[in-house]
Amino acid sequence: MSPYIASLDRKISACMDKYCQILMRMSLALIFIWFGLLKPLGMSPEAELIKNTVYFFPPGIVLFVLGLWEVAIGIGLLYRPMLRVALLLLLIELPGTFLPLIVLPEICFDSVPFGLSLEGQYIVKNLFLIGAAFVIGSKVAQHPPQAVVKQPHDSQQTTV
Repeated sequence: MSPYIASLDRKISACMDKYCQILMRMSLALIFIWFGLLKPLGMSPEAELIKNTVYFFPPGIVLFVLGLWEVAIGIGLLYRPMLRVALLLLLIELPGTFLPLIVLPEICFDSVPFGLSLEGQYIVKNLFLIGAAFVIGSKVAQHPPQAVVKQPHDSQQTTV
């Protein structure tokens, strides 16, 4: 690789690294707030799937609570002090999204185990959301490095 290409590659990579966390958080927040709002408003395309999966609870309550839960996740992803709570809520919810694969295989599969229906594909894509949550969570405890300042007349260092 030429030095120019290598330098350009490093700059692009550094730019992606600088903005990837905020873009990932904003993207996930948008998805969770949007899809969450659709549920209590009766506009969710997955409402029937949810009702048939969690048939042992009243559907209106399930959709309302699930919708609020998802909106809370989205808001938490946008508001950094709530990021850990949002990730916890997300990681509690997402395993349940795979429940239809077990409870309703006739809806989720055209041909078991690999022939996913549209509903099945919609569910399996949640693996990406779990991966994104792990990427965000991997950086949640990291803070910008602290500056070390040397005192002019003292050999001790002070952390700012």
